Amino acid sequence: QVQLVESGGALAEAGGSLVLSCAASGLVFSAATMGWFRQAPGKEREFVAAINWNSEISSLADSVKGRFTVSRDNAKNTVFLQMNSLEPGDTAVYYCAVGGPRLDNSLGTHPYEYRYWGQGTQVTISS
Repeated sequence: QVQLVESGGALAEAGGSLVLSCAASGLVFSAATMGWFRQAPGKEREFVAAINWNSEISSLADSVKGRFTVSRDNAKNTVFLQMNSLEPGDTAVYYCAVGGPRLDNSLGTHPYEYRYWGQGTQVTISS
């Protein structure tokens, strides 16, 4: 029922930029926290960014602050991850996810705090 489809992953050079998109369906997107995670070979899934339902609150991992931004367009049921100044360390499969409700309205940074996941899109950054 809930479907998340990521797109925009590609091979890019270090210092370049990419924009990832995640199109959601089967949920009330405008009421949902959305997150981005990534997983590199041999590493655990890692929090990248999250944004709340009305874009009032967002969060970025320390490793991407100053380089990535997260945004959403509720009219299009889409969340974006703008990635600038890409580094080889950004190479990973990037996943978008739907966050579950939280009593304090904070943004989760752990995979277990997200209920639904997309298939992922590969981002590869060359040296």
